[in-house]
Amino acid sequence: MEKSSLVQLIRSFSPVEIRDVRKFLSSPFFNQRDDLVQLFERLAGAGDAQKESVWQHLFGALPYDDQKARLLMSYLHRLLEQYLMTQEWNADSIAGRVHLASAYRKRQLTDAFGRAHSSLEKALETQPLRNAHYHDTRYKLMWEAHQLTYTQNPTDISLLRQLSETADIVYLAQKLRLICLMTAHESVYQSGRHAGLDEEVINLAERKEMASKPAIAVYLHCYRMLRQPEEEIHFQGFKQLLLEQSGLFFQEEMSGLFILAVNYCVRCINAGDTRFYREALDLYKEGLAKRYLLENGVLSRFTYHNIVAAGLHTGELDWVRYFINEYKNRLEKQYRESSFSFNLARLEYAQRNYGFVLELLQRANYRDPLLNLAAKTLLLKTYYDLGEHETLASHLDAMRNYIHRKRVIGYHRTNYLNIIRYTEKRIRLNTRDKKAVETLRQEIARETVLTERSFFEKILPTF
Repeated sequence: MEKSSLVQLIRSFSPVEIRDVRKFLSSPFFNQRDDLVQLFERLAGAGDAQKESVWQHLFGALPYDDQKARLLMSYLHRLLEQYLMTQEWNADSIAGRVHLASAYRKRQLTDAFGRAHSSLEKALETQPLRNAHYHDTRYKLMWEAHQLTYTQNPTDISLLRQLSETADIVYLAQKLRLICLMTAHESVYQSGRHAGLDEEVINLAERKEMASKPAIAVYLHCYRMLRQPEEEIHFQGFKQLLLEQSGLFFQEEMSGLFILAVNYCVRCINAGDTRFYREALDLYKEGLAKRYLLENGVLSRFTYHNIVAAGLHTGELDWVRYFINEYKNRLEKQYRESSFSFNLARLEYAQRNYGFVLELLQRANYRDPLLNLAAKTLLLKTYYDLGEHETLASHLDAMRNYIHRKRVIGYHRTNYLNIIRYTEKRIRLNTRDKKAVETLRQEIARETVLTERSFFEKILPTF
C-alpha cells in the first residue's frame, strides 16, 4: 500500500490540508461512510500502511478481504480527488461564480441572474489579472448573458460580436504562449518542429487591436526576442513588460516568462556579452522580490549559483552577501550546506579573503561532481593568486585524476581539462618572452570551451 496512488496523495498533503480533509470527509454532503474516515486517519498517521495491518486496524479480527480493501481505497481516493477539485474551484472564486450565474439562467431566475452577472462582472474588472484566463472568464460570462438575451430577443446578436473578438484574444494568447515555449525549446534541442501556422498567428496578433492586449503583447515581445536574439530591442521590450505588468499574470505564468528572459541573458553572456550580467541580475532581483523564482517556497540550487555569479560580475558584493545568507534556508536541505559554503567562498575570493576561501572549501564535502570541480577550480585560482605554485601543481594533478576517475564527460570534461592545461601553461610561461605570451593569449581567445577565460586573460602579463 505504501506505493499506492492513494498513499502518495495523502503524503503530499500539508498539515493544514490534512486538517481540511478531515472536515471535508466529516461532511455528510460529501461522505457518509465512517470507515473511509478511519482509513484516512490511519494512512495520514505514522502507523504501518501495509494492507493487512490497516485492515486489522479497521475491522479487528474480521478475515482480510482484498477486494473490499481495494474498494475502500478506491472510494477514499475518489473523495480526496473531489477535495482537490473543490480546492482548485475555491481558489478561483470568480471563475467559480460563473457557474452560479449559469445555474440561475438555467432556472430562469432572471433577477437573480442579473445580480450575479453584475456582481461578477464588477469583480472581474476590478481584479488585476489580464491574462488569457481573464479573457476566457470574460468570454464565459458574456456567453451566459447571450444565452439569456437570445431567449428573450432572438434578433439581438450584439453580444456575439464581442464573444467572437474575445474568443480570438483567448486563442491568440494561448497559442502565442505555446509558440514561445516551443521556440525556446528549439533553441536548445533540435526538435525538427514545423512552424506551420505560427507566422499566421503572429500576423493576427500584431494587429493593433490585439497587440494592445497585455495577454498578447508580452508573448509577442517574447517571440521576437527568441526568434531574433541578435536584436536586443526585442529583449528590452520584453523585459520592460515583465517589470511593468507582472501583476497581470498568474505567478506560475510569470515564473515561466522570467526564466525565458534570464535564459536569453545567459546565452548572451556565454556569447561573450558581459553587459547581460546586469540585465540578468535585475531580473533575478525582481523575481526574488515577487517570488517568481521560488517553487513551493524552494529556490533551485542552480538559480542560487547563477544569482551569485551575476552579483559578483556586477560588483554588488554587499548585496551578494545578503543574498547568500538570506536565501540559504530556501535551498533544498540536501544541497543547502554545500551550496552555501561554495558561494560564500566565491564571495570571499572576490574580496581577496583567501584564508576564508581555503577554510570554506577545504572543510566542505561536495558530493556533486560538477560542484566539486567548481570548488576545485576556485581553489586553483586561490593557490595561483597566493603564489603557491607547488601546492597548485599537486592540486592540478589531483584535479585531473578526479576528472578521469569520475568519468566526467562532454562539455564539462573538456572545460575542466582545458582549465588545468592552461593553468599549467601559465605556470611554465616565460613572462619576458613577448611572443610566447601573445601566442598563449591568442590560444586562450580561440578556445571554444573555457569558462574561466576572463581569469586567464587577467593573469597574463601585458607589455
